[in-house]
Amino acid sequence: MSLFLCPVCGQPLEKEEKRYVCPKQHSYDRSAAGYVHLLPANQKNSLSPGDDKHMASARNRFLNGGWYQPLRDAMAQMVVDHLPENGVVFDSGCGEGYYTTGVRQALLEHGKPATVSGIDISKFSLRWAAKRDKEIEFAVASAFHLPIPDHSVDFLINCFSPMSLEEFQRVIRPGGCYLYVVPAPKHLWELKAAIYDTPYENEEQRINYPGFVYEKVQRVEAKVHLPNGETIQDLFGMTPYFWKTPKKGMERLNALEELDVQIAFDLHLFRRTED
Repeated sequence: MSLFLCPVCGQPLEKEEKRYVCPKQHSYDRSAAGYVHLLPANQKNSLSPGDDKHMASARNRFLNGGWYQPLRDAMAQMVVDHLPENGVVFDSGCGEGYYTTGVRQALLEHGKPATVSGIDISKFSLRWAAKRDKEIEFAVASAFHLPIPDHSVDFLINCFSPMSLEEFQRVIRPGGCYLYVVPAPKHLWELKAAIYDTPYENEEQRINYPGFVYEKVQRVEAKVHLPNGETIQDLFGMTPYFWKTPKKGMERLNALEELDVQIAFDLHLFRRTED
């Protein structure tokens, strides 16, 4: 049985070799890569929502280089420390699966097998994600209409992805955990200094969300050396700055042959309260 529900009738989906099917015989083909498409047309905001092929490829190349390994290690350790035996981990906005697979690998290494699933609205990202680990279920779906049952998740991950508070409240079990990963104030400061005349720090917030209580906030920081223009362009291509950098900033960016840049992340860990 799959964790996923039919997006049409809400019934459980059965995972078969080439498709997912519900008791009412609504059927969804599994792609050649292995993910399933569970995003109805009325939940799309464009023909191909989410990250496009260029951004997905840039992110995949950059993350495979290990530049964000400190973040993945910290996230994985949080899941290992807080997930119950035989728990369910769900990655909302999993992108190309770098963190999702890192979490599952860490759980296996610590002798804590778990059910791990993820969704993203970008089919281009999931093409990479589904190839990373065939044991993880991935689906094209919206974070605002999660195709999973109420109170079915022990640990939900939301890394650089849209927050869907009502849906997270719905699917996380009472006592379960919610990990919200956001950029810290100085994240990618040197990159922003290269492309903007007046770079700005990211806003730092600590918000008490209804239905959750804070467990901890952990900052992860490191300095990484990007050795060539191609790697710098991949980092730039996977950020929101890709869409809003002025011409002069692009010229300065294209001239960079290497870059020492700070990476900095805040990991907000919440626990779901009792209903």
